[in-house]
Amino acid sequence: MTGAHSTPAAAGGDPPSIGELLSNVSEDLSVLVRQEMALAKAEATQTASRVGKGAGMLAGASVAGYFVLLFLSVAGWWSLGNAIGRGWSALVVMVIWAAIAGVLAVLGRSALRRAKGLPQTADTVKNIPGALTPHPQERS
Repeated sequence: MTGAHSTPAAAGGDPPSIGELLSNVSEDLSVLVRQEMALAKAEATQTASRVGKGAGMLAGASVAGYFVLLFLSVAGWWSLGNAIGRGWSALVVMVIWAAIAGVLAVLGRSALRRAKGLPQTADTVKNIPGALTPHPQERS
């Protein structure tokens, strides 16, 4: 940011006063903060756009995967149907999917029970001094 502020010292006059120096520093700091905020906003916008596109593609992949499983189940149903009859083969495929659902439910429930929330944040918040809470004499 050289050359942004013209001072009498640069022109060969008296050195700038403390007030002028503080004013220049304050202005430069303000410009720097604005530029950093603009950069952060641009990065956040770009990241959000990429995340949105990625989430959309994963949703599409999930729908496609669902149809793969659906048609695989129908193919299994029809294949078993040739051997044991369509009604029984439908029940066999249903039992297989019920077992898969049960295992996934147990694993998911177990994972949720192991989740601890925000343990580091909770510890940090506990360590914050009472500076943010009013002192007993200030409450009245």
